[in-house]
Amino acid sequence: MNSEPGLNYFFIWGVDDAAYGPVELPALVNWIKEERVLAETWLYTTRNAAWLRAGELSELRMFFGKRPADEPAGAAPAFKPGALRRVKILAVLTDEQLARFARFMQITEAPQWSTLVTQGEHGDTMYLILEGELRVRLLIAGRETILTTLGPGDFFGEISLFDHGPRSADIVANQDSFLLKITAAACQALANEAPEIATAFLLGVVKTLAARIRADNKRLSDSMKFTNAAGI
Repeated sequence: MNSEPGLNYFFIWGVDDAAYGPVELPALVNWIKEERVLAETWLYTTRNAAWLRAGELSELRMFFGKRPADEPAGAAPAFKPGALRRVKILAVLTDEQLARFARFMQITEAPQWSTLVTQGEHGDTMYLILEGELRVRLLIAGRETILTTLGPGDFFGEISLFDHGPRSADIVANQDSFLLKITAAACQALANEAPEIATAFLLGVVKTLAARIRADNKRLSDSMKFTNAAGI
């Protein structure tokens, strides 16, 4: 495996006193879930250029049952910035800009069937989906109505960055999912420290929202035409 410059890779010190790797974060996470890597296992990271115990690394603590407190904007990212390439609205950013943008994000794990966002709750956080699948639902008279399904590259919660208002629907994980979140405070810090990145990010959000509105308007128009043609 050839290591790509600028990305973070891991080497694992095995029980046979030999180093294994390099591996990327997703593969390492799978090894942790299979208990092949424990909190006490020594890892070498190319980002830190040092050997550390797995449980000491911020990007891995959550997988050992100890979630760290929310890190402030500007803290080191707990994920590989290149993973942001999966998010469509960030496609225009360079690798260097992605790495800077990543420092304002926090990684979030949503186990299958967990509710990440609840309708009516006030929030100030937007989520970007890296892995997994989630559904947007409404509960009407106790019955679930699915509005849409979201997957890698999609995002939700963007309006709460601006109005901190109540969530319009529930977001439930259909399968184990990994997401990145950015709070309103972190977004403001991004605008202050890297306005060119914030502008590109928000422009991507606006373009996606405009496309959604146009699609909804077309569906409504087509529905009205069908109703009129049918004489209903």
